[in-house]
Amino acid sequence: MTWQDPVPFLRGTAWVDEHGRAVRADPVNVARLPWETAQRAALPIGVRLEFTASPGTRAVEIRYRATVPDGPVELRELAHCFALWEGDTCLHEAFTEPAEEATVTVPLPGGTGPFTVHPPESQAPAILALRAVGGALSPAPPRPRWLVHGDSITEGWWSTRPAHSWPAVAGRALGMDPVNLGYAGSARGELSTAQQLAALPADFLTLAFGTNCWSGVPHSAPLLYETTRAFITLVRRGHPDTPLLLLSPLLRPEAESTANPLGATLADLRTAMEEAVRDLVAAGDERLALLPGRGLLEPGHLVDGLHPDDAGHARVAAAVAAAVRHEAALSSRALSRT
Repeated sequence: MTWQDPVPFLRGTAWVDEHGRAVRADPVNVARLPWETAQRAALPIGVRLEFTASPGTRAVEIRYRATVPDGPVELRELAHCFALWEGDTCLHEAFTEPAEEATVTVPLPGGTGPFTVHPPESQAPAILALRAVGGALSPAPPRPRWLVHGDSITEGWWSTRPAHSWPAVAGRALGMDPVNLGYAGSARGELSTAQQLAALPADFLTLAFGTNCWSGVPHSAPLLYETTRAFITLVRRGHPDTPLLLLSPLLRPEAESTANPLGATLADLRTAMEEAVRDLVAAGDERLALLPGRGLLEPGHLVDGLHPDDAGHARVAAAVAAAVRHEAALSSRALSRT
């Protein structure tokens, strides 16, 4: 079997740069973004291969290029593997090393799939080609496109595998194609990011930022209230009728009752974001919904006082999936009345 172009098989993609690599910020306008966002956007977080296989296909070979980027030692030491999933089940993990160019063989269990292969995101791999062993591969059918914007928690920090991050888990539960636009150290309501979200096609959107507005770049509660309204307003310029869910900041024990340099606790900031959403809904945005984040996790779910472990990611995913299903049901009933 000859090598196949990977592009038709890629899912979770937002943009492709001039070198054919999947990136998470518009290459034309990346200079308008904060440097932290631009840096994290170069990593293909959430990008994966989805395919079906003809009967008798024994394996898929994936040719890739990968080098471990600079970053926290703990994250660089996470296991680097190509993980094969079918539905909610991880079938196989093929461990690899960074390489200028290499091929990994992932055995298939039989059956036609659809199958998903999650590459080792922290290696920033570029998928160059793939081919079947003993059969044929076809791109999996497309699924509804779900844009998920947030910070390092959305990016999946401290989940042990890319497939365990809450957007990935919720995407499987919902049957959606999650496009992970989480940017560690950033996601403070940057309006240039809102404009990039507005320009991307989407069937559903979720915003999950705010915790870095307590620490990284301090916000007051009134500032975050107005920032949230402005961010959603800009997203709505490209998505006037697309269902949009805002997940307010998750539990962060050190910040809940501690004032930042502008006098706001995380509890104050969370309240401001939630009030902004409620006010926009009251003003007529019927496709906007709120999921309060405070009660979704317990301290025991936090690895470092901020980022959830796999169980914490699963709890967030379950809550988000339930909220998305609820909004989808409301939308269906509203459409049936028109």
